[in-house]
Amino acid sequence: MKKQAFTLSVFITLFWACTDLSQQETRVETAPELYVPPISTTLNVGSFPQPERNPMSQEGVLLGKKLFFDPNLSGNGKVSCATCHQPQLAFTDGVALGDHGVTGAKLDRHAPPLFNLAWNTNGLFWDGGAHDLESLNFGPLTHPDEMGADLNALLTYLNQEDEYLDLFEKAFPKSPIQSASISQAIAQYTRTLISQTSRYDLWKNGKTELSSLEIKGYKIYQAACASCHEEGLFTDQEYHNNGLDESYPDPIDKEGIFLGRFRITQDSLDLGAYKTPSLRNVTLTAPYMHDGRFATLEEVLDHYSSGIQQNSSLAPQLKGGIPLNAEEKQALITFLQTLQDDQFIQHHQQDNPDLP
Repeated sequence: MKKQAFTLSVFITLFWACTDLSQQETRVETAPELYVPPISTTLNVGSFPQPERNPMSQEGVLLGKKLFFDPNLSGNGKVSCATCHQPQLAFTDGVALGDHGVTGAKLDRHAPPLFNLAWNTNGLFWDGGAHDLESLNFGPLTHPDEMGADLNALLTYLNQEDEYLDLFEKAFPKSPIQSASISQAIAQYTRTLISQTSRYDLWKNGKTELSSLEIKGYKIYQAACASCHEEGLFTDQEYHNNGLDESYPDPIDKEGIFLGRFRITQDSLDLGAYKTPSLRNVTLTAPYMHDGRFATLEEVLDHYSSGIQQNSSLAPQLKGGIPLNAEEKQALITFLQTLQDDQFIQHHQQDNPDLP
């Protein structure tokens, strides 16, 4: 299959935005041209949003891609962003709680997939602890059990590499390499990870047909799942307690990591609440839930049918569970398979031939 290249749909000349996340700097007038990936109507998202302080350019995306796949950003030179976000798995890692970081310690949360991030409007990470991609990137980059980067050492490395010096100059003209511009470039790349070419999308655009079983599953999805997994992005971007546990431990050394959204809001209604993940590519992103406790979609549906744990912050729509018989579960899973975006996966695998 030929590579699908993102095309330029809008060209404008603009003054470049800040490279520091908190300070404005003067830019030269020869800034890179704005880059806008094409988007499908089936995403139901309207236009492509970009933060004013970090407008995308082809140069910035190219730089961000190189940074994303470079293990030399990590403290031991062996862990890249792609270590936990692999293209063939819709940018997840296929394990419940990864231990791929610089220390080998098992992490406390499952690595979420990376696609359609440009439209995340209500926080990132499972509990919404990051406001935007530019701030999110510093978490895994500097976390001692993930990439464990020393930012000063990282800047030294980048400034010693001729290729990086050239890429940064093209992406952020006349500005020195800074930690903020590292994150901005990675954010530009990850915003181009747009999943919108699944069989579902083709069907919605009248370019293919679904089987009777897939149609039945679609109707079950509409009745049982769409209130949280809204069609289009297949997430409502909200936080819900979906009845995984009756209570929530809070070890003093974990900084509230097991409390869900409550860790951020301190609202008792957010205890055990986590952000609704997208159902797109769900067949590739096992295991499931914020801690990867369910290995298969069958286990997920069994939980919603008969495994809901009652607690004070349980999402109201789950009070009675979602009872489905075996035939209904199979039909629903068959529909969910239509959300697998093989073109998206193949493009990013082919675009990175050195990956497994």
